Amino acid sequence: MGLTRRSLEAGHRRKFLVVVDDTAECDRAVVFAARRAEHTDGVLVLLHVIDDSDFRGFIGVEQVMRAEAREEAERLLDVVVARVKSIAATEPETVVREGAHAVEVMKLIEEDEDIAVLVLAAGTGSEGPGPLVTSIGRASGSFPVPVTIVPGHLSDEEIAAIA
Repeated sequence: MGLTRRSLEAGHRRKFLVVVDDTAECDRAVVFAARRAEHTDGVLVLLHVIDDSDFRGFIGVEQVMRAEAREEAERLLDVVVARVKSIAATEPETVVREGAHAVEVMKLIEEDEDIAVLVLAAGTGSEGPGPLVTSIGRASGSFPVPVTIVPGHLSDEEIAAIA
């Protein structure tokens, strides 16, 4: 893909991207990325993707459904921002997109040349590491930035020790 990253140039800061959802493992990625951003004078970017396939076929109520989904996304991001501020001295950026998760992650990375690392967390359940980790993992050889996968079982203290 050959995207130029500018995070080390004057006037730019390295950004750590986390895809936010309501899973327990998401918090592990947020804690790690917030600590890394704080320790490296970087920026934490929190992305929430609204699955727009949920709205298709609902003519007449699509706008209402979109508005409700956006409000829920903003509430979720507010909770995560508060969590970040409670554990690290960093002010995160928030982004809400509509579409397929993997597609929107790639679009944001392409648009923001300061994003230097995607931080995900692996699920701890028997169903596997999670759909985003699985889909990004398949493309990792051609992915435009490094991907850090945080084990979902790590405590805040264990993450702080390695971040």
